[in-house]
Amino acid sequence: MSPTSAMSAPPSAGERGKRRLALVGGSLGNLVEWYDWFVYASFAIYFADSFFPGDNPTTQLMNTAGIFAVGFLMRPVGGWVLGRAADRHGRKSALTLTVTMMSVAALLIAIAPTYGQAGYAGALVLLLARLLQGMSIGGEYAASATYLTEGSARDRRGLGSSFQYVSMTAGQLLGLGILITLQHVLTSDQLHDWGWRVPFVLGAVFAVVVFWIRRSLEETEAFAEEAGAQDDARGSLRLLWQHRRQALLVMALTLGGTVAYYTYTTYLTKYLIGSAGMAKNTATLVSFTALFVFALLQPLAGALSDRIGRRPLLITFAVGCTLGTYPIMTALGSASSYWPALGLSLLALVIVTGYTSINAAVKAELFPTRVRALGVALPYAIANALFGGTAEYVALWFKDAGHETAFFWYVSGCALVSLVTYVLMPDTRNAALSRAEEAADDRAAPRPARSPAEGVVPQA
Repeated sequence: MSPTSAMSAPPSAGERGKRRLALVGGSLGNLVEWYDWFVYASFAIYFADSFFPGDNPTTQLMNTAGIFAVGFLMRPVGGWVLGRAADRHGRKSALTLTVTMMSVAALLIAIAPTYGQAGYAGALVLLLARLLQGMSIGGEYAASATYLTEGSARDRRGLGSSFQYVSMTAGQLLGLGILITLQHVLTSDQLHDWGWRVPFVLGAVFAVVVFWIRRSLEETEAFAEEAGAQDDARGSLRLLWQHRRQALLVMALTLGGTVAYYTYTTYLTKYLIGSAGMAKNTATLVSFTALFVFALLQPLAGALSDRIGRRPLLITFAVGCTLGTYPIMTALGSASSYWPALGLSLLALVIVTGYTSINAAVKAELFPTRVRALGVALPYAIANALFGGTAEYVALWFKDAGHETAFFWYVSGCALVSLVTYVLMPDTRNAALSRAEEAADDRAAPRPARSPAEGVVPQA
């Protein structure tokens, strides 16, 4: 009998209520965090010339993309500091801190002076805000991934953790929805002049609201079991070093997924505008529709992984991305109208779903509670800083150098590395995340059969 099929009492109404609150609190906060993170990329086409003078739009976008990538350099720092805090002081406290930092960063971008007002001082404010956002998001990913996974029923961890990317994508959709709305109510000049500041003001307000929601969350059972023990090593780099194989595994399995994700989300709109020659409004609508369907797919794929395991979905993603990136991106470069671009974008995002829907659960299932948040945070943040955050910049660099198609092979190569990892790694679906789950495994384990002699009852 597998651990997930062991007989157990159904959860009480109170337990179900706690799990729903954990799902809502973790997801809503994650939504706002990633809204603030991605809205920078969505509105870059309107504010790039406000901070960087010049006549070359590609160069201006490369400058803003460079600052976008620099934000990723702080993600390992945030993963280390906030991941350690989550392992030592609780998932709830880390979640509350990350959303506070993101609110401050969004407000800084909203009030940053333009080049015409203060020269490059505005770009410096932009840079400082992105560094703060990078630190916040580095801790948010691990805290929310750990919280959603630990807070879910054992046989529904894939489903529960899938809401991380549901909320991440919902944050992008919210940003794109605001962009589409502003494109219809404001002129292009107004958007370039001051309209781009609106989403950052809203982001700061949203974060304040989520701060109060997260204060009412309860800690997960897995962390509560460890909280009372005196353990100076908990959440430390020394303890993470003891699990360095799992940490390297997180980096390798993240590589292909993060490059593909940022290629088909943040970079897609710019690619459709700059390479396919699509109108800004149409390209934005393509991204919005594709991401909406993508969000709906995440729980379905997460629930599927609870039935068949994590590896089949990961392998399907990696094979599809390795073989499909070049033809999909090439076709997208010639898709100048809405429907062909939407169909190709959906095909790409269906493939990416094999990674996004379950990667949070897989990473959390690799580590023990004492170092789980840090174990998820730091190696994931490093992989994102090196590959995810630079994906858009690398794409624009190849384009500027006249070798745009080389970027497609780059994405395929990253997916191939992850494919090898997925084939060799164990499936983590049945991992026990708490002492209670370990005890359930012990009770469900088959006992060795007694010999006939052991079955004889001595006679008086």
